[in-house]
Amino acid sequence: MSDPAPTQRLDKWLWHARFFKTRGLATKLVSAGHVRIDGDRVSKPSHAIRPGLTLTFPQAKRVRIIRIVALSTRRGSAPEAQTLYTDLTPPEEPGQQNPRFEGKGRPSGKDRRNERLYRTGPLE
Repeated sequence: MSDPAPTQRLDKWLWHARFFKTRGLATKLVSAGHVRIDGDRVSKPSHAIRPGLTLTFPQAKRVRIIRIVALSTRRGSAPEAQTLYTDLTPPEEPGQQNPRFEGKGRPSGKDRRNERLYRTGPLE
């Protein structure tokens, strides 16, 4: 008999790969049903994953698409974590960025008013 392919818990792998600061945050995201494995929604943090699967999940304000390359036994450094996956997320287009103040020196009064309107929406 051959040994079965090695697997790892989904929430643990997301934490080891440093997509989330704590394992609890990874567990919450998976439990809420926000993670897809090869297009199928998963809601159990204990779902077994293996290399070759593709994960899709939201992180911050973008959706990440990740292909699992390797499993991990511990949460190592960031360069070590980057060897666990291949990032398939398309790069953000420059036009999608917020139309906020660009950070060039001190904002003028007009920049501050525009910032306030951007956050709250136009007044009616």
